[in-house]
Amino acid sequence: MTKITSPERLREIKAAYERRQAAYERRVLVCGGAGCVSCHCQEVREALEQAVDELGLGGRVKVMVTGCIGICAVGPVMVVEPDGVLYTSLDAERAALIARRHLLEGEIVEECTFYDHEQKRRIPHLKDIGFFREQVRIALRNCGQMEYASLEAYIARDGYAALAGALAGPPAGVVEEIKRSGLRGRGGAGFPTGVKWEAGMNAPEGQKYMVCNADEGDPGAFMDRSIMEGNPHSVLEGMMIAGLAAGSDEGYIYVRAEYPLAVSRLKAAIAKAQELGLLGDDILGSGFNFRIHVNRGAGAFVCGEGSALTSSIEGKRGMPRVKPPRTIEHGLWGKPTVLNNVETFANVPLIIRNGVDWYRHIGTEKSPGTKAFALTGNVVNTGLIEVPMGTTVREVIFDIGGGIPEGKKFKAVQIGGLSLIHI
Repeated sequence: MTKITSPERLREIKAAYERRQAAYERRVLVCGGAGCVSCHCQEVREALEQAVDELGLGGRVKVMVTGCIGICAVGPVMVVEPDGVLYTSLDAERAALIARRHLLEGEIVEECTFYDHEQKRRIPHLKDIGFFREQVRIALRNCGQMEYASLEAYIARDGYAALAGALAGPPAGVVEEIKRSGLRGRGGAGFPTGVKWEAGMNAPEGQKYMVCNADEGDPGAFMDRSIMEGNPHSVLEGMMIAGLAAGSDEGYIYVRAEYPLAVSRLKAAIAKAQELGLLGDDILGSGFNFRIHVNRGAGAFVCGEGSALTSSIEGKRGMPRVKPPRTIEHGLWGKPTVLNNVETFANVPLIIRNGVDWYRHIGTEKSPGTKAFALTGNVVNTGLIEVPMGTTVREVIFDIGGGIPEGKKFKAVQIGGLSLIHI
């Protein structure tokens, strides 16, 4: 692709990508999240591609690797579109079987589909599975829906359209939209995002920084990791919009070193965006400049705290400091710094693109939107989920999670990070 220098070029790329995808009868989305990588999804993809080639389906079937589909308990998994069929617990042999019977002959391979332990039956279609049916995905919207490594795929799902829209108006208008949306920080404290951006915008002129906190340290948590692995451009776009709003031209993503897959995919997304002119100088012909760097943490849990995190980026020991001054006043290298976490930034493009009213109709009046959770422990359907604010623990555990294994009684739940759901 040539450099992307205007919003019109984004629309052209979207149309061209959609035309190419429409030429295929079926698309197979193989989960490439870290969970499925750990149980050999690469072998599944290779077997599937080999079978597609041997069966002469190369021009009719497209095999793609996507981010985390979510139902981690039964990985490796994949989805066949447009049929909307989920296949679980895959290996190379089952992948070849699915290629022959479903992709060639059009028959759903029932014995490889999702098994519902409560209903004690196979449920082939995603739309009928409670785990997926009860969710509302915003931050995780593209995970499991597109090729994680394809910038074109992200653009085809209206990626960078929000940035283009934000560039067309005044930065103060962006700040006001985020304030009115009611978006709160998804890292734990729940601080109003628009208020933080406004403080950055009103900080004295000069160098300012955007920092993305990706030092996800809660035990069992992998929400931010999955977003970075499966939807990295949403984080970049959210940071760029925030940079535009606050008057910053430089951003840092601080990722825990235990996330090598997320680091590599983020770096690849940044390199591609730079190559095509979506990062760097004069973005989309607007005169706006922005650059993003990736820093890896050394595994210190305390570096999830803002001032410790910025100290670590500076090459110092990651130690929290007494406040005030706050990070927004005295942050990275002593400059005003706007710091949000991965999930917060991933929400921003859809809010800007779809509008405040759309966002505020999800969740509760005081806490609009959704929250992603890593559902782990003694639950039937462990995995990655995203639900509206106000969803109860009972709904999460039983309607989405499928309840407790072997019909045992529910005893207790520990909620880390943002604790805004109730029983």
